[in-house]
Amino acid sequence: MQKLLLLGDEAIAQGAIDAGISGVYAYPGTPSTEITEYVQASRDAKEKGIVSSWSSNEKTAMETAIGMSYAGKRAMVCMKHVGLNVAADAFVNSAITGAHGGLVVVSADDPSMHSSQNEQDSRFYGKFAMIPVMEPANQQEAYEMTRYAFDLSEKFGTPVMMRITTRLAHSRSGVETGEQHRQNELSLPSDLKQFVLLPSIARKQYNTLLGKQAAFEEEAAQSGYNVFIEGKDKSLGIIACGIAYNYLKENYQDKELPYSVLKVSQYPLPKSLIKKIYDESDEVLVLEEGYPIIEELLRGTLDEGKRIKGRMDGTVPRAGELNPNIVGKALGLEVNEGYNAPDILVGRPPLLCDGCPHWDSFGALNEAMKKYSGGRVLSDIGCYTLSALPPLESINSCVDMGASITMAVGAAEAGLVPAVAAIGDSTFTHSGMTGLLDAVNRKSPIVVLLLDNSTTGMTGGQDSPGFGKLDEIVAGLGVEKEHIRVIKPLRRYHEENVKVFEEELEYNGVSVIIARRECVQTLARRMKLKHRRKKEEQKTEN
Repeated sequence: MQKLLLLGDEAIAQGAIDAGISGVYAYPGTPSTEITEYVQASRDAKEKGIVSSWSSNEKTAMETAIGMSYAGKRAMVCMKHVGLNVAADAFVNSAITGAHGGLVVVSADDPSMHSSQNEQDSRFYGKFAMIPVMEPANQQEAYEMTRYAFDLSEKFGTPVMMRITTRLAHSRSGVETGEQHRQNELSLPSDLKQFVLLPSIARKQYNTLLGKQAAFEEEAAQSGYNVFIEGKDKSLGIIACGIAYNYLKENYQDKELPYSVLKVSQYPLPKSLIKKIYDESDEVLVLEEGYPIIEELLRGTLDEGKRIKGRMDGTVPRAGELNPNIVGKALGLEVNEGYNAPDILVGRPPLLCDGCPHWDSFGALNEAMKKYSGGRVLSDIGCYTLSALPPLESINSCVDMGASITMAVGAAEAGLVPAVAAIGDSTFTHSGMTGLLDAVNRKSPIVVLLLDNSTTGMTGGQDSPGFGKLDEIVAGLGVEKEHIRVIKPLRRYHEENVKVFEEELEYNGVSVIIARRECVQTLARRMKLKHRRKKEEQKTEN
């Protein structure tokens, strides 16, 4: 046993290592990225031979983890909340197949949309799939729950979801670790048809899943992660979920909390404890990070019972993440909010890095597009999305991973010709390749600007799955070779790059312009590492 100072993400990673995982699979996405990075950097994980691979997207990560579970070993798959949409097909069906080796799905939600398109609450997916969901209140619980989640998965033969949010993922606390679990031996399911979801088998498996629900609920009530704390003042009962329980405690650091509190950190909801706090309290305040899931359940259809306070009645803001001040206000306490920033302090919007190749890529595109009406550049998710802002103001959309190419196809079919799709190399291999195949099959008059900076830059410089293969992939999808153009986005090549854009914009078909130059951040890190290794070699020689 040792005590470590860990991010919430890192606590989950260490918990998984200590739980005896054999593999972790993920696509990088804030705020989940550090889980896989921690395993990749762990000496202990390397010595144990734990696989820690970046997958092309969340669906392939989920499917690979299911495969490892099928073979009897413990596997974890990590993603951000919108990544769960990509993995949803495999995720929901994994509840029907069940798990053999322990299978844990970590979904990191991003309330307040710090780096996301929406505030989606992954608890909905857990409820939809009808599997157990864990929601830790702090880093210590994140560690312990991860270990417990693998045991729970194997106990009931089911996947288990770990749902965390940004503040827990990216804040640090001391974590006491426990004994390490040995990795499982290779084994196959006793029923070799368990994972064959033909309708006749799937119906049987679905009924098996339904039959487990009462046991899931009983486990949630008895595990110790859902706790009823009796209070003297029955005028209010508080239900606090996950990290919201921490925010509640921060408001009563030096004084006794007078109200009864139900701390919820495991789902399905413990009905007996919910009924207890509802029956004993005059009013109920629900504190949950994300959507008002529990609040809606308590209100019911007619909303004619006791007053239920929370996000739906405005006691807590409907949008955005919680914090101790919001919780304090909901309780009627005085809170110290500090001072408003003076008007003279103008907010600084994010910008592309100095020297980023995207400056020159979009600079050339902007000039080539001057002869056309605006609103023709459909884009995607990555660092280059910042080109929507001044001074570039190049792009006109950012919906989801891979949407740029398919949106350009649709816009072109509506008559917006030419239409341009801007997509990064990692996003292209994540979910842009199928869209390009559609475009080729339709002979769509679109230009795809494929921004190849040789990395997954937005999330910290992870390896790009298509590195060194993009030209062949594009050709393999059917784009004519004379319309696969490679440019180097540098100021000194500006004129010739503009000419390439102009030529391809005139072409009545699919063309792909690959703008290839390494991300300045990964280049700097690579050169620094190269310099360090050279110095170490010189020391060895001396």
